[in-house]
Amino acid sequence: MKQPSIQQREFADRRERLAAQLPINSAVIVPSAKLQHRNSDVESPFRQDSDFYYLSGFDEPEALIVIVKDQAVVTYHLFCQPRDPEMEIWNGYRSGPEGVKIDFLADKAFSIEEVDERLPELLDGIDSIHFCMGTCYQTESRVESWLTSMRKKRRQGVTVPSRLIELSSVLHEMRLIKSVQEIEVMRSAGEISAQAHVRAMQICCPGLMEYQLEAEIIHHFMQNGCRLPAYSSIVGGGKNGCVLHYVSNNSMLREGDLVLIDAGCETDYYAGDITRTFPVNGRFNDAQRALYELVLKAQMACIEELKPGIPWEQTHDTSVRVITEGLVELGLLKGNVGELIDCGAYKAFYMHRLGHWLGMDVHDVGDYKVAGEWRLLEPGMVMTVEPGIYVAPDNENVDARWRGIGIRIEDDVLITDNGCEVLTGLVPKTVDEIETLMATTRH
Repeated sequence: MKQPSIQQREFADRRERLAAQLPINSAVIVPSAKLQHRNSDVESPFRQDSDFYYLSGFDEPEALIVIVKDQAVVTYHLFCQPRDPEMEIWNGYRSGPEGVKIDFLADKAFSIEEVDERLPELLDGIDSIHFCMGTCYQTESRVESWLTSMRKKRRQGVTVPSRLIELSSVLHEMRLIKSVQEIEVMRSAGEISAQAHVRAMQICCPGLMEYQLEAEIIHHFMQNGCRLPAYSSIVGGGKNGCVLHYVSNNSMLREGDLVLIDAGCETDYYAGDITRTFPVNGRFNDAQRALYELVLKAQMACIEELKPGIPWEQTHDTSVRVITEGLVELGLLKGNVGELIDCGAYKAFYMHRLGHWLGMDVHDVGDYKVAGEWRLLEPGMVMTVEPGIYVAPDNENVDARWRGIGIRIEDDVLITDNGCEVLTGLVPKTVDEIETLMATTRH
């Protein structure tokens, strides 16, 4: 089934919006990702750099975007690998410079082999160069080498850029607010991810291996056109659910345990990110039910609050308050709720933040504070809401029945004009919904 995707006109609009925010006589440089060596002569599956793809829609390695704003004229240059019939037999077809002009709307295109010769020419007379600093693509050293070659030609009238400026403050703010097309793609990612979690609930039973549930999830992703997950899937049965980034996924699922699954697909470079926790045998015991309903209560309270204009931190504080109150009621914490929050006592059970931005990266770009203050939510932002409770198996400060229980419930939420929309709501998450689904569909 064909999924929605970002169209080339939108990539062009993004470049235009970026250029409009830059001063005259400036240039933007964004490198592509490189092929990553896995072992011997094998590479890992290629995944384009998110910033590069956001501006181009081009998913080949060894490429470079250069946007030049010369007075009022903006020119989009794309350097890419040249056509090479012999290499294409081995590694797949390339667009080549002519192809990127036609298919990716580049004003000018060149072979990446010419970049060291042509960049100094493109940057002559430019005042400022904008790029994302501190990335893994050694952009700073490459820019410095081009500037060095330009400085040697000053006597020939070459004018060298005098300012190097961080690009991410502009580009990543653009990525934070999602367009109509992006929202449609993210809805699709949320739906496919949700269907995969439902499938995992349907087949789960004692005796399965964690990786067998993971296989069902990845199978559903690929059947729907998503070749790669958005991140390494977490499938943690029993005490493994207390390990926040558990990815071994090699233990047996046992009678009486919960299993925590944190998994999401990537659709046209946009991520889904869902966590569900459910009983391996299809029925919560009393301790599991009590902690699960507390986590769900916290999550629902936070989603209820989400709307434009509230500070990012507000919903995290809500989750802390609800969870701390519940832990006191259940006897896992003792004392005054306010004092327990002030001293951070809840962190023994809830040690992470409520959520994060979501988009092209599963932990997406965008500042959480602006001018030192927690930023206010705006329509078009997408975030996760994922409170959790994790009772370490060796925590002797609580009754034995609570130990080794790890629970997280996570959904992807779009901020709308008047409130919010849960993009991943197709997965059951109340106790009754989960138990009913597992009782009627397990085999």
